[in-house]
Amino acid sequence: MWNYMGTNMTFFHGFGMTLFWIIILVVIFLLLKNNQKEKEEEPLDILKKRLAKGKITKEEYDKLKKELS
Repeated sequence: MWNYMGTNMTFFHGFGMTLFWIIILVVIFLLLKNNQKEKEEEPLDILKKRLAKGKITKEEYDKLKKELS
């Protein structure tokens, strides 16, 4: 159709560019969605991290674990 800088601009070039941006947006969406899942931790995982950091004792861990179960 059009001759722009020695290349032919056709319908398929526009289609390819549209497809490219759709793929980029889908990848960004999936990365953000996956990142959001990582932020949602289970209470038991938080409890294990607190024990590992030394913020609670083993006895407190066992007591809280029973309450969560």
